[in-house]
Amino acid sequence: MKQSGRCGLSPWHFEIVDYISFMIKECTVIYNGDCPVCSREIDVYRDRVTKAGGSLGFVDLNRVDLGAFGLTADDAARRLYVVRGDELLSGVDAFLLLWHETPGFQWLARGVGLPGVRQIAGLVYEWVLAPALFALHNRRQARAARGA
Repeated sequence: MKQSGRCGLSPWHFEIVDYISFMIKECTVIYNGDCPVCSREIDVYRDRVTKAGGSLGFVDLNRVDLGAFGLTADDAARRLYVVRGDELLSGVDAFLLLWHETPGFQWLARGVGLPGVRQIAGLVYEWVLAPALFALHNRRQARAARGA
């Protein structure tokens, strides 16, 4: 599976051809269902996509063979992933794709996809949010291993 740092849409403007080809491809979101923050957020997206009859799929990393996506358990727990065709998107690029596919969140994808904003969002996600959520994940796992 090819890993990509881009979600297929130009961050500077939306070309109609890119947008059409982007919308007809099926996507699958890989998320951590054991993370309370992650699962609540994904529930919002899944509800909106389901009500709109969208084709976006959602899989809990704890209940799927991650090797099929070319991921390890640690890789998958470190950040959000979206699979689109043979592409594996992660981090902010995965969120941009998720928001574009989720009714009512396209405005957020457009805003975060702007030049400068995208780079800042990427830094905040990779250096603050994702590590904090991963640390909480590791704590939950350690507690479960101790039987607490």
